[in-house]
Amino acid sequence: MQTKRANKYGFCFGVKRAIRLAEQNRGAITLGELIHNQKEIDRLKMDYNVNVETNLDEIKDGSSVIIRTHGIQKNDFKRLKDSNINIVDATCPFVTKPQQICEKMSKEGYEIIIFGDENHPEVKGVVSYCTMPYQVVLQKEQIKINHNTKVALISQTTKNIDNFLQIVNFLIASCAEVRVFNTICNATFENQQSAKILAKEVDVLVVVGGKQSSNTKQLLNISLEYCKDSYCIEDESELKEEWFREKKLCGITAGASTPDWIIKKVEDRIKTF
Repeated sequence: MQTKRANKYGFCFGVKRAIRLAEQNRGAITLGELIHNQKEIDRLKMDYNVNVETNLDEIKDGSSVIIRTHGIQKNDFKRLKDSNINIVDATCPFVTKPQQICEKMSKEGYEIIIFGDENHPEVKGVVSYCTMPYQVVLQKEQIKINHNTKVALISQTTKNIDNFLQIVNFLIASCAEVRVFNTICNATFENQQSAKILAKEVDVLVVVGGKQSSNTKQLLNISLEYCKDSYCIEDESELKEEWFREKKLCGITAGASTPDWIIKKVEDRIKTF
């Protein structure tokens, strides 16, 4: 098999920053999974004794706590600040931005519409900054709004820009006043565009990333639009030889939480077929 990587793929700025902070704080605790990649979390635990804790009540005074890239809820952050705990804030700056927008627009009387998955930790953190009514939606049909309402629209950072624009158009046609904030991460957009270009060129495409990763799922959905033989895996052990039969060129891309060492193992394995 021949392989070709996407022009843009893998670790984004926010993830690189979070990994660096974790490595610099040996023995620290991350409140929730630092990133959505279990293999990298396992590496940090083994090499740097960085452990995951999901229950604030279990964190002892004097501990060093790393805030995950997706951020946490406002009340939880305040509780940490009010405790005798060393906070290492690894929240991605692109995630901090929608938090700040929700807080500001709520104070100005805007109802908040968030394009995203309500169960995603990033969105759970963002909505905690809303003091006005808010809605979390994945498609325009879910929006319930009247014409006179002032609306501020943001997006989960890893969502697809085309789907976001559908909601923008719907709100502009439905509301008297709409403030639109494009909070989709630029790295996410570049990875998605690169995946689209690559999918048009290859016979088979492999997306490497965590199964819980939102941006990895987006890359797979985009790839499937242009290359029906597209697959998502977490590591090389999930590759199946039959995917590559009668194929010549395999494209490889990866989610924003996927480290290079996993991508290389996947590529080396594909080349053996």
